[in-house]
Amino acid sequence: MTHTKRDSIEDRLEQAAGLCLRDGGRLTDIRRQVLALVLRSGEPIGAYALLDRLKADKANATPATIYRALEFLQTHGLIHKLERLNAFIGCADVSDHHHHHAVQFLICRTCGSVAEMEDSGIAGAVETAAERTGFRPARATVEVEGTCAECAATG
Repeated sequence: MTHTKRDSIEDRLEQAAGLCLRDGGRLTDIRRQVLALVLRSGEPIGAYALLDRLKADKANATPATIYRALEFLQTHGLIHKLERLNAFIGCADVSDHHHHHAVQFLICRTCGSVAEMEDSGIAGAVETAAERTGFRPARATVEVEGTCAECAATG
């Protein structure tokens, strides 16, 4: 099930908590707050911006607090890190949180929007190319920069 804008943040947090429990993890209060901040941002957000927002509720939060929470959320497939932007974005489909081994992102240089997609053809091409060298990929994130359809239509 893919999440739409009408899915509430609270519903997504509850689903994430259930998935963590099923996998033997726990969505602690801090992890839950960080995930909520990522989801509410609606766009890629950096660790220090998250820290600033978290400090509104947790004055003693430190960079280590954020980075530990982000690592947990990434490990459980609830968020993705966009290397090019050095920022984090909520996973579009936490119901299939193990799909994160083959994800692609389309990043618009004009408006900054990011679209997550999972194209098995791209994932297969990466895997095949890696296997030719004897490499066994565990995860591949492809980031493609360009212009989104909306910006292309207006520009």
